[in-house]
Amino acid sequence: MTAYPAWTPASRPGIIPLHPLSFGTILGRSFSALRQNPRVLLGFALVVQTLSYLVVVGAVVAIGVASFSRLDTVPEDSDAYAQIFAGSVAITVITGFVLGLAAGAIGVVVQGVVVAEVAHAAVAEQLPLRALWRRVRPVAWRLIGYALLLSAALLVLFAAVAGVVVALSFAAPIAGIVMGVLAFLGAIVLLLWLSPKLLLAPAAIILEGATIRGAVARSWILTRGRFWSTLGVIVLIQMIFGALAQLIAIPFSIAGSLLGGILAPTGDTGVTGSIGLIVTSVLVQIISLLIQSVALVVQSTATTLIYIDCRMRHEGLDLDLLTYVERRDAGHAALPDPYLEGVGRRFARPLPQPPVGPPPGYPFPPSPAPTGAPPFGGYAAPQPTPGGYAPPAPSAVPPTSPPYPRAVPPVPPAPTDWTAPGDRPDPDAP
Repeated sequence: MTAYPAWTPASRPGIIPLHPLSFGTILGRSFSALRQNPRVLLGFALVVQTLSYLVVVGAVVAIGVASFSRLDTVPEDSDAYAQIFAGSVAITVITGFVLGLAAGAIGVVVQGVVVAEVAHAAVAEQLPLRALWRRVRPVAWRLIGYALLLSAALLVLFAAVAGVVVALSFAAPIAGIVMGVLAFLGAIVLLLWLSPKLLLAPAAIILEGATIRGAVARSWILTRGRFWSTLGVIVLIQMIFGALAQLIAIPFSIAGSLLGGILAPTGDTGVTGSIGLIVTSVLVQIISLLIQSVALVVQSTATTLIYIDCRMRHEGLDLDLLTYVERRDAGHAALPDPYLEGVGRRFARPLPQPPVGPPPGYPFPPSPAPTGAPPFGGYAAPQPTPGGYAPPAPSAVPPTSPPYPRAVPPVPPAPTDWTAPGDRPDPDAP
């Protein structure tokens, strides 16, 4: 008896095909991934972004009101008034900056959750928020530290360049203006150059558990040869959401002006005008939060897809993912994490081979005769065998028709004693 293997269904498709991705695939799947798990991707990002925004705005407003309220007890023409005013401005600005960094750190955590979700969606797995947070939690502080270090480095560089420009402006105003323009253009070039190089560091921290220094090195290595495509994806996504924000802000601004005219037709800008301004501002902020949440999810999804594509090209990650999917669908348990397999290995993808077979087209060109072959219609001379025996040579002219048997002459009949009645001799004759 032959045991036939059990039937196994086809593997479930993920959000991307498991082979190196094209530019259009990365850009298109960055937007379509929202449909895979919208409760985690969009819902979680929107809730976290809204809460962090409300906390930052509320804290800045409360501290600003508390600090500026002291000016009511001081005469405006006194020296203390100017000092309290400057101190209140500094406290409010510093508070807004610190809370803005905290909100950015929370946004990095949201990005980490999205990266983990997209990595599982690539192999057709949909995990709840608790399971995704369980994977991100061990490296959350490392992820926040990377974001803070990057922000601090950019801030120090900006402060140093701004100080040089200001100092040069006091000495030579025209040279200061030229230096400021060149510094602004240089900052744009530096930002466009560093963004693709450092884009994959958060994904390396989350999916590989890399250190901050190791994640920067990994991102730098993986983006080799993929700089322009990575930069194109980043710039296009930012341009799309920037244009979308402008298209939404302009109609709301016009609607706010019309609402103010309806509430105050006589031109009174009192309470009714303030109500119209507040309603318009609140609506604009709500729409802005929604757009920012979607933009954060799309950018994080694009980052993950670029990371997977670069590892497919450099390290053969697609083979590890295919092996993982096949073994999982076959019923194997306790499978290793495919994103930890082959980290840092060098993979050379084989080049496509030409097809084997006759060349296309008809008629086919005649193949050359082998060396020593007889002419057309002839026969080759017999070759001796190693033992010295040579088979007999065939006839010079091959038979044109199959041989027939020879003609056999007729055989005479056998003698017999019987004769015809007229031929018998008469016994009474003399």
